[in-house]
Amino acid sequence: MHLLRKLSAVAVLCVATTGLSGCAGIAFAGPGAIGFSTLYANVTGNNFINEQTRLGSKSGEGCVTSILGIITTGDAGVHETARKANINRVSHIDYRFENILGFYAKYCAIVYGE
Repeated sequence: MHLLRKLSAVAVLCVATTGLSGCAGIAFAGPGAIGFSTLYANVTGNNFINEQTRLGSKSGEGCVTSILGIITTGDAGVHETARKANINRVSHIDYRFENILGFYAKYCAIVYGE
């Protein structure tokens, strides 16, 4: 009986460790990644911008949400986001990433242009 308790405790510890591994945020660890944290992340950033880049007068945002890395929905594609915001010429793209304990993650692309 004592061995069964130890094995149960080890099993619970393994499940808890796996649950805190940040599965929902793994999809963002790609090119231009701006940070990853297992417990909590709320970061913004941009790529390919220089001092001559001017933000457009219009902006649009497209987001993808993931729950447990199992269910992912949304559209953060630049083309669709620009179309919905009536942007014909994209001048700049920012992005935002949020991760809470790996259970919930959200990635958003913010598109600027005219």
